[in-house]
Amino acid sequence: MTPRRTSTVILAALAVAGVGLAPTAAARTGTAYHVDCAAGDDHASGTSAGAAWRSVARASAHTFGPGDRLLLKRGTSCTGVLAPQGAGAAGAPVRIGAYGDRRAAKPHIEGGGARAALHLVNTEQWEIRDLDLSNTGPATTTDRRAGLYVRLTDYGTAHHFVVDGVDVHDVNGADFKDPDPSGGILFTVQGTAKPTRFDGVRVEDSTVRHVDRTGIGTMSTWDGPGRFSTGVLFRRNKAYDVGGDGIVVHETAKARVEHNHVDGFNMRSAGYNAGVWAWESEDALYQYNEVTGGHGTRDSMAYDIDGGNVRNVYRYNYSHDNEGGFLLVCNGEGKVSDGNRVHDNISVNDRNTAAPYGVISVVCGATTDTQVYRNTVVTDRADTALVSNNGPTGVTFRDNVFVGAAPGAASPTGSLTGSPIKDTVSTYENNLYRNTAQPRDPKAVDADPLFVAPHPTRPDDVRLRPGSPARGAGAGTVDGTRYDYFGHPIPVPPGIGADQSS
Repeated sequence: MTPRRTSTVILAALAVAGVGLAPTAAARTGTAYHVDCAAGDDHASGTSAGAAWRSVARASAHTFGPGDRLLLKRGTSCTGVLAPQGAGAAGAPVRIGAYGDRRAAKPHIEGGGARAALHLVNTEQWEIRDLDLSNTGPATTTDRRAGLYVRLTDYGTAHHFVVDGVDVHDVNGADFKDPDPSGGILFTVQGTAKPTRFDGVRVEDSTVRHVDRTGIGTMSTWDGPGRFSTGVLFRRNKAYDVGGDGIVVHETAKARVEHNHVDGFNMRSAGYNAGVWAWESEDALYQYNEVTGGHGTRDSMAYDIDGGNVRNVYRYNYSHDNEGGFLLVCNGEGKVSDGNRVHDNISVNDRNTAAPYGVISVVCGATTDTQVYRNTVVTDRADTALVSNNGPTGVTFRDNVFVGAAPGAASPTGSLTGSPIKDTVSTYENNLYRNTAQPRDPKAVDADPLFVAPHPTRPDDVRLRPGSPARGAGAGTVDGTRYDYFGHPIPVPPGIGADQSS
């Protein structure tokens, strides 16, 4: 018997015996199915562009397997819910994407007020690319709606989801927050019987616009061991005109949120919201994000250290022109928020004029070992506090530049009180202060930082001119960080603020 014949016999025997085998090359390749909502036929096979199905309902009735592809024709628009069945396998995910003239618009699905335009339930190993989703129904205060919605209920661990180049817009869901919100691109965990989580969620190069209420996020009701989703990466996404939270991760470990742009959040919600933040997450890293246009004066901060956050890091982020401010430190009742770091960020012309808030707000429950250092915070509003605190402690501010509105600057409310620091309980060490009353800081630097622009409106404006008193004046924090916001090596001794150029 030849080796080839022997292998064939062995494989056949294993198959008859029901022994599981790794996906074959054929299985990994799978079958391509096509949907043309303009000219297809639901009685066709779907297996070629010339035999495309007509509706997303027909595609939803099919069970897809490892390596299969579901392709929607560019330049067409479908009405209804795409809720395909089945699952992929490791190395052979099911892929949803587009076919046809690449000059044409992405294929569009309008959900019509359903739970989601694209809805996946209790499955794994899916990749979704190059779609345009909307979900507009009658005005509602009760219906949860989303563009792309993936839900697990008592499932266990679901692996590998990719969302790439997907545009979601015009979702008018009710103002429900976590753990099962309305919004743009959502991954949720529900149930209480079986530990359930995601392992591998990548959302990148996608856009959400005019959605209620969460832009992009993960949420979970699971509150026991094994609850943290892993491998969560939100990268290079854009969120505009979001009703509530911009980008949020819940119940995650080592999530990364980077190079995202949020412009306009908390636009229509009656709740508390932030631009980019986490809840009960460990070791989350947020870097190179820009957040602006936060609306409202309760929360609406660009960034947030919130309840149950442990060792979260915000670095190299930019915040500007947010009505709710730059940073919120707000531990939840009964939660542990410990070891968080906010460093090498820039805040320009953020404000919050409602007590007890400020550009930076330390409120709610106390945290432990929260360190805020090497940031540059400047505002042109005389009627906002640079830092405000309503009682909790646990925060240390070190080597930051704090610059308030220039003396005599009038706010829109007519205030001439300056931009104070209303915080008598946090620890202040070696910060530079300008146009603001100094807190208890035994090594305060009271001087003009000599920004390159006298009235900053962008990050480059807060670079330091030669002779700045901030250069070389830092106390230093040993954290392994080698570069500042602008990419300069951090010298020894370091400077104060986000510009560490020597």
